[in-house]
Amino acid sequence: MKRTYRAIFIFSFLFCIFCKVNPAAAEPVYEPPYAKWGKIAVEKTIQRYPQSDVIDYLHIGREQKTPTVSVEKFKLWLRLKDGSREFGVYVNVEFELRTERYLGITYTETDR
Repeated sequence: MKRTYRAIFIFSFLFCIFCKVNPAAAEPVYEPPYAKWGKIAVEKTIQRYPQSDVIDYLHIGREQKTPTVSVEKFKLWLRLKDGSREFGVYVNVEFELRTERYLGITYTETDR
């Protein structure tokens, strides 16, 4: 009988430790509403600038262009693969607000 209680205690103790330490048991990670558009911004920028690596990412904000169309604004920092130059690209992703349908993208390069 003692052996059964000891086994139950050890199992319970290890189970509690595992639940506290295991990162997989943590709460789900929150994904911000602009994440979908940020992924598109990065993917399209990589396609447009294949000779560069994206080294930094900043979400600037959302702007409502019309009652049905919104624009997510990002600033990506790029470095040429040969390391000779770094530059920024402002990326605006336009989409329908209600359906979240992608409409288009614009790029503006900057040195800052």
